[in-house]
Amino acid sequence: MARIVRAALLQAEWTGDKDSMIEKHEKYAREAAKQGAKVMCFQELFYGPYFCQVQDPQYFSYTEHIPDGPTTKRMQELARETGMVLIVPMYEEDDQTTGIYYNTAAVIDADGSYLGKYRKTHIPHVKGFWEKYYFRPGNMGYPVFDTAVGKVGVYICYDRHFPEGARALGLNGAELVFIPSATSRGLSEYLWRVEQVSHALANGYYVGTINRVGIEPLGDDDFYGQSYFVDPRGQFVGDVGDPHDEELIVRDLDLDQIEEVRQTWQFFRDRRPDAYDDLVRP
Repeated sequence: MARIVRAALLQAEWTGDKDSMIEKHEKYAREAAKQGAKVMCFQELFYGPYFCQVQDPQYFSYTEHIPDGPTTKRMQELARETGMVLIVPMYEEDDQTTGIYYNTAAVIDADGSYLGKYRKTHIPHVKGFWEKYYFRPGNMGYPVFDTAVGKVGVYICYDRHFPEGARALGLNGAELVFIPSATSRGLSEYLWRVEQVSHALANGYYVGTINRVGIEPLGDDDFYGQSYFVDPRGQFVGDVGDPHDEELIVRDLDLDQIEEVRQTWQFFRDRRPDAYDDLVRP
């Protein structure tokens, strides 16, 4: 019997405030569950604007503790209600040290249990993406979570430019990797349908990747959407999301394809880590 997992992504517009943004995602999560989805990922920093277009301390107020903060608790209730695994990207304050913040995704199982978190590893700092002002680089490696739908990994936005972490997720057993993002038009749009597809191909897993849509008040460029799922062969699963409009994307993923592809393309077997020392030198 095939392992078919129905999975969902939401590319959403900023509503103007945190509470209504959370409510919007809850509404769409319930709709995804009605369509039979068993796992869903929200976009990067889902309950806020993408504030990294400016450097302003007022946005530190969006931080919460994970898992003890109110939004994580609320998402645990939502997971229990819908029976879905949820990947929930938020702005995290370190549990031990005030003023230390991370760009983080919480992973919640279908029964509402908190499984853990991934902290964004690679942090950009260029015009329009002033992230080092807000985030410390992640320090938890590349965890893979054993969920009700299979083994799930997370990579976040700028991470996608770095193949090393994507490979680490594959070696750690990931079957489905979610890459939530907030990327505006410009330098990287032409890479959008290349990099995540390449990660799926090189590692023999599914990727579900999200980008926001719409123009937010802190920037001039709009977010270009085009969220999608891609299979281990590098083929899009269904259509790519709209480049302008909010959209709930629900697709069926055949996880049996992972073993088939990995037995065809033996990339993990044929790796030569003994020859890669130079790759990890500063």
